[in-house]
Amino acid sequence: MGTYAAVVLAGGAARRMGGLDKPALPVGGRSMRDRVLAAVSDATPRVLVGAADAVPSGVRVVQEDPPGGGPVAAAAAGLALLDPAVSVVALLAADLPLLTPAAIGELLKHLEPETSDTEPAGGRSAPAPPDRSGSAPVPPAGSGLAPAPPAHSGLDGERGPDGACFVDGDGRRQSLCGVWRVAALRAAVQRLTVERGGSLSGAPVRALLAGLVVREVAWSGEGPPPWFDCDTDEDVRRAEEWAR
Repeated sequence: MGTYAAVVLAGGAARRMGGLDKPALPVGGRSMRDRVLAAVSDATPRVLVGAADAVPSGVRVVQEDPPGGGPVAAAAAGLALLDPAVSVVALLAADLPLLTPAAIGELLKHLEPETSDTEPAGGRSAPAPPDRSGSAPVPPAGSGLAPAPPAHSGLDGERGPDGACFVDGDGRRQSLCGVWRVAALRAAVQRLTVERGGSLSGAPVRALLAGLVVREVAWSGEGPPPWFDCDTDEDVRRAEEWAR
């Protein structure tokens, strides 16, 4: 569907791994962070959010505010670096060592406008589940608080998806392994900033995506699931086995 940008979130305390720089851990002889960046090598630009000693050529680095403020604050920092002309962004955790260009291509395909009212193979659209974190409701358009996310219409006039992400075998959304319309994410960031009194620190991803139309994509390709993330030492060992 044309060009896209990528924002890779490399923050987080990795408390279950002793506070290590988790994205820097090697899998198959290469850091998880660099493996994710390689999966989106055709993205322009590629933005890494978080501390990093060295990154591949052409990758821009920014720190979320405050440092360690969580994935939503990191996403906002990455989005702020995107040119206004960029319309689609891959929003990815940096600990997805099994992510591939093919998986990203599958997500991008599901974000294209629908040509009929039939459901595309392997995906379905649904609004984000309601946030249980205590956030205020989305302000209505014209309230003066924040604009509603822009709608994207397919050829049948129905609102198209604001984003597409993988779902695992239990139907859980892997929101940080997805692609999103930049305008919808920016509107969501603005809305959530207002709801939280100006700070995104500690905000959950589900609160950011609340109200967006999300295309849920089941992985049907070969190999391990591209959304597999590494939260423990055992996860890293499993990823090593798959990466051989």
